[in-house]
Amino acid sequence: MRTILHLDLDAFFASVEQRDDPSLRGRPVLVGGRSRRGVVAAASYEARRFGARSAMPMMEALRRCPEATVVPPHMSRYAEVSADVFGIFRRFTPLVEGLSLDEAFLDVTRSRALFGDGPTIARRIKDAVRDEVRLVVSAGVAPCKFVAKLASDLGKPDGLFVVTEPALMGTLAPLPIERMWGVGEKTAPRMHRLGLHTFADLQRADPEELAGLLGEWGRLLCAFARGIDPRPVEADGAARSVGAEETYDEDLTERRAIERKLLGQSERVAERMRAAGVCAYTVVVKLKEHDFQIHTRRRRCPDPFADTDTIYQTARELLDRFALDGRRFRLTGVSATDLLPGPPPPLLWPDPVQDRRARLQDATSAIHDRFGHGALRRGAALEDEEE
Repeated sequence: MRTILHLDLDAFFASVEQRDDPSLRGRPVLVGGRSRRGVVAAASYEARRFGARSAMPMMEALRRCPEATVVPPHMSRYAEVSADVFGIFRRFTPLVEGLSLDEAFLDVTRSRALFGDGPTIARRIKDAVRDEVRLVVSAGVAPCKFVAKLASDLGKPDGLFVVTEPALMGTLAPLPIERMWGVGEKTAPRMHRLGLHTFADLQRADPEELAGLLGEWGRLLCAFARGIDPRPVEADGAARSVGAEETYDEDLTERRAIERKLLGQSERVAERMRAAGVCAYTVVVKLKEHDFQIHTRRRRCPDPFADTDTIYQTARELLDRFALDGRRFRLTGVSATDLLPGPPPPLLWPDPVQDRRARLQDATSAIHDRFGHGALRRGAALEDEEE
């Protein structure tokens, strides 16, 4: 029988800010931009008690919790802390599947003889994260990934929730359908109209009949409700992408303005890649229109990169593939995917341009590390401030 752990750092970004700034401890904290269109990236549990939560517009979160302190995100710092935590995870098993900076699945089936049963391993990990990193992690222990993730959510905050094989059906049965993977605010009413209100309803449903109504997803829901999830933990050792995006108070309508925003985001992506110790093959540009339509374009580069110039040049070229004229954009974003560990490997035939870009990135990053990100700005980025 497999033993799967799902580990989730509680209110990760906000907890790091509270850990590093004693004046924020015990106080409501919101991480994100304070602008009219800013979005909450993380809310401390003190803020959540007032109804503030991640992904909520910042203005709405502040309306609910006016005493909250708003802190801008420090992604490079979060990446460093995440690497420390994942290092602890890998002491207990090499089978660690990172879902984001703050959560992961672990398969500890083969670790039980050395470290104890699943709950014992989860406690040891929780203690190590608390003692060494001074953060709190919630843990779910179950025979499969889906139930392990549910269990960690049920135990929050600072929880350790265990679901054994004999208790699977009984534990899942009373849960509301909204707890099911893929069932959100728009999907839940449709499920209710089908008479599906709890996991117990799904457990009693005919998988083939539900597949006829909902497609293959219906069959999958029935399996998950019964605690059946054969998916393996796939150790990947790194995040799947590194990105930066921003929502604006005023819509962008000119290509030149979009390019300037992409430049700043390309810089942040390069800094975060350096902090995470990765390089990448693919650049992705994301634009969201004023009516919330989202468009993305991507390009795979011939060689791995980790520098601002390559990211920005590729992002500018990708803009040619968007219909920009007459459209208003409320958000832009840049990300790097197809990640590889370490810096870009040396090319068989040296490329002077790439060498120059790498040296420039190293020098820029060193200045930012010592004096802060605003200490050195590119001329194109300053045009926003001059206009």
